[in-house]
Amino acid sequence: MGAFCRDCLADAAEEDRSCPRCSSARILAHPELDDLSIAHVDCDAFYAAVEIRDDPSLLGKAVIVGGGSQRGVVTTASYEARKFGVKSAMPMFQARKLCPHAIVIPPQMAKYAAVARDIRALLTALTPMVEPLSLDEAYLDLSGTTRLHGMAPAKTMAALTSRIDKEIGISVSVGLSYNKFLAKLASDLKKPRGFAVIGRAEAVSFLSDKPVGMIRGVGPVLEKRLSKDGIARIGQLQVMTARMLADRYGETGLWLHRLANGEDRRGIEPEGEAKSISAETTFERDIAAFAELERILWDQAERVSARAKADELGGRTVTLKLKTAAFRIVTRSASLEAPTQLSDVIFRVSRTLLQREAKGTPYRLLGVGLNQIRPAVECDPPDFLDTGAGRRAAAERAIDSVRAKFGRASVVKGRSFRD
Repeated sequence: MGAFCRDCLADAAEEDRSCPRCSSARILAHPELDDLSIAHVDCDAFYAAVEIRDDPSLLGKAVIVGGGSQRGVVTTASYEARKFGVKSAMPMFQARKLCPHAIVIPPQMAKYAAVARDIRALLTALTPMVEPLSLDEAYLDLSGTTRLHGMAPAKTMAALTSRIDKEIGISVSVGLSYNKFLAKLASDLKKPRGFAVIGRAEAVSFLSDKPVGMIRGVGPVLEKRLSKDGIARIGQLQVMTARMLADRYGETGLWLHRLANGEDRRGIEPEGEAKSISAETTFERDIAAFAELERILWDQAERVSARAKADELGGRTVTLKLKTAAFRIVTRSASLEAPTQLSDVIFRVSRTLLQREAKGTPYRLLGVGLNQIRPAVECDPPDFLDTGAGRRAAAERAIDSVRAKFGRASVVKGRSFRD
């Protein structure tokens, strides 16, 4: 199989511009389609897509999901808004300035978590080897599933995208390759509704002319350091030996050598083996002010909570992650008496950790996560010492339930009015 139709799955010739069966122009052609089995699925502008699905009057309009105030931040934006330069984690005042006609909708995490559970069910029906990264993206290992599904992994993923479109009502993009790094890279190439393939034979040549910033984990600081050394393209790393890169950049050099040559040894870690649930944001500019970091932290706490609830999991340790402007990673953790999955608890604990670190140091990344993962049935038992904990937990779950049915505007938390 060198090519097939993404709509009806009929085989096609690589030179075909339309499907011989249904006349669709969505022909996927690649000589390694039968041999690749690592996929990355990424929902297209997930939160905005769900809002547009539920309110068709938003179709074709610039939609921003995020803090409703001028001091809030963008959680995600529709592709119509992105055309004006709106990006995730961007301050809301800046997004409004770039796209003044955008429709701004506060995030409804309970609703997104419910949609994510439906999508996750479709993924795990294909293979148990599913590694969620967040509510809206996951890796899949489809090795050995050809006989089970009666088709190669490439066709299985194409059928999945059609099913998500029809049953869930949103679109996804897929990257297919032989490792996680390249699969994730491929899924970003043709968004939205994309399906891109990077095979073994082409990996090195494909990467050679790409900027080093496309390598997973290369942020602005490392990119600037590489630039000072005259390295701007991945191909420049490819012609250097592992020894040369290690002498210059240490362990980071060995890691750069592997990825620059299309090598990624990480395996798929199935959902049942989750070791942490986290969310993090890399900023376009360094942030030092506690108040600004606190606002972003609240959004991340809600994301982690939504993921935990969707997966019916929780964690006994809350971990704060910060990355300084000098690229130094700072992690701080606090253990709880019992596991939690509540955004209120995650935020309160991580906020205390943040207060100790946010004393004027500029940071380029902020993240929060849950570790020591436990099943939901063990989470948030009654706390007889904190008499308000039970009320807050009950209120949060009640709010989740109401918002899932009627939308975020039906119940607004007091924290939403802080700005």
